[in-house]
Amino acid sequence: MAGNGREQEPPEASKGAEAPRAAAAEPATNPSVDPAEIERFAALAERWWDRHGAFRALHALNPVRIAYVRDALVADAPACARADAAAALKPLAGLRLLDVGCGGGLMAEPLCRLGAHVVAIDAAEANVRAARHHAEEQGLAIDYRHATAEALAADGERFDAVLALEIVEHVADLDVFAEACASLVKPGGTFVVATLNRTLAAYALAVVAAERILGWLPAGSHDWSRFVRPAEMVRLLRRHGLGVADMRGMVYNPLAGGWTTSPNLAVNYIVHARKPGD
Repeated sequence: MAGNGREQEPPEASKGAEAPRAAAAEPATNPSVDPAEIERFAALAERWWDRHGAFRALHALNPVRIAYVRDALVADAPACARADAAAALKPLAGLRLLDVGCGGGLMAEPLCRLGAHVVAIDAAEANVRAARHHAEEQGLAIDYRHATAEALAADGERFDAVLALEIVEHVADLDVFAEACASLVKPGGTFVVATLNRTLAAYALAVVAAERILGWLPAGSHDWSRFVRPAEMVRLLRRHGLGVADMRGMVYNPLAGGWTTSPNLAVNYIVHARKPGD
């Protein structure tokens, strides 16, 4: 089912769409927020940590995402460049990291355990409550906030690294969202984004198979027209001052029962970008 990003669109998709569509933006102060998407995920807030429930696909994907983010941050951050035993246990110590669209904290918690000072935000207050409760049960100090990237950018917040994992396909205005995220990255800092390619393979696997046949995701989780092609992502990041250092696909191996990184970008992919230093 691999593809090169040029497959034809599924029958129900509008023809000739070169970029992901933007839905109605509200409230005006947070134009990237799609209220329907927030409501959908808020309704599932209590199920984030059920490994066999609505988010089991993200739980399965998480080890690959954690390893990729860890390696990208260690490669970029002088604060991580230590070879002692403490660094081996907590390689992200010294980094202030923002997880945008954190959901129930599936990435925030392991990154906190790796030593990062984690600020995690979500536009759905129910998600933040669920994430905060779970972190407290685990004894983890994570700064969870009911907030948006635009709001933090307006407040002048800056981070060594910003993550936007499996969220860009859910925002209402991708350009506004990317601009806010880029502004939150310190000069010399790191931005990691993961999303889905707008290909027929992605439609078949992420929408038809994952949602409608296998039930890995709740029906309606994805709108194929909001998926972002890799070339579009590169242009978007460059437009907002971020240079792409690495891009890899993430593929599921049904025989091994797990995910791995791959040169195949046809469905899921993850991008490591950097902001130039001062």
